[in-house]
Amino acid sequence: MTSTRLIDPRVENFSELMMKMFDAAFGIHEKALDLRAKRMEVLSQNIANADTPGFKARDLDFKNVLNNVQQAGTMRTTHAAHVSQASSAGADMVYTIPFNTAVDGNTVDISVEHAKYGKAAAEYQATLRFIEGNIAGVRKALRGE
Repeated sequence: MTSTRLIDPRVENFSELMMKMFDAAFGIHEKALDLRAKRMEVLSQNIANADTPGFKARDLDFKNVLNNVQQAGTMRTTHAAHVSQASSAGADMVYTIPFNTAVDGNTVDISVEHAKYGKAAAEYQATLRFIEGNIAGVRKALRGE
């Protein structure tokens, strides 16, 4: 039984090579897109709970979380009981400081949350278009255009 090798024999692990190429093409933008989606989810929860008594509005500190995600890739734990950087990424949720607190303790200012959500959606779209541009570049490179 003979097998035909379609991949250049100099390439030991083709899938690993492709992943490295995609990592180089997308860089931090893939992680940024995930974080922007998470922030939009948090802001939508604030909007959904605008009438819930005692609800405290939260937000995601995007810069700190992105820094933690970047550092998590470079730091390793040496023991299973150690706390990793990635597990502390959820600690960057912050409670927003309200302009006016409702009598029932709710801190959601619906107009502020709508504005934040609109800005976050625009940032998400910008990051997505940047990644789409990178994908188009990789596609052209693979076709040899």
